Amino acid sequence: MRTRHSRRWTICLISLALAGASAGCGTEPQASGGPLVAPRGAAATHSAAEEQAAGKAALTAYSGYLAASRTASLRSDPTHPALARFLADPLLTRVRVAIRDAKEHGAMRTGKLVSNPTVVSVDLTADPPTVEIQDCLDATGYRLVYAKDQRTVPGTRGGRYLATATATRYPDGRWLISAGTAHQDQPC
Repeated sequence: MRTRHSRRWTICLISLALAGASAGCGTEPQASGGPLVAPRGAAATHSAAEEQAAGKAALTAYSGYLAASRTASLRSDPTHPALARFLADPLLTRVRVAIRDAKEHGAMRTGKLVSNPTVVSVDLTADPPTVEIQDCLDATGYRLVYAKDQRTVPGTRGGRYLATATATRYPDGRWLISAGTAHQDQPC
């Protein structure tokens, strides 16, 4: 029978699947002041080109998020500066906590995570503007292992599954990934 601590540890490890299968101090700019908010009453119309540019910027942020998360997870570094370049809260905090929990348990991520994201919606009139991303993550070769001996952490698994993310535009014009979920119960 698993203890409550063991279940919590397993949940934390599973959350690393999207967060780097999942910074803080230093020179990386932080998203300040929250997401960009459109003035009230302004009826904005956006061209297809503007929506395509937003989608492209969001996919770039998503790709950067996965790369930064992989690097931070491999190094067991929850304060890796690249995380803040592509992530915003609440996801940034979730990723940092998951990496720190794995590190405290002597675990790290190794291998390759394959991503094939697509934009499923762009809403530039939202308050704040958002882009929704859907991905089929292939974590077959991406493992959570004990750093000491490279043994796979029990209760973790790879496979191909659906992942979703939300990119949000901030006042400085950057698109940052602010939410993300791995749907390991939904294979793709």
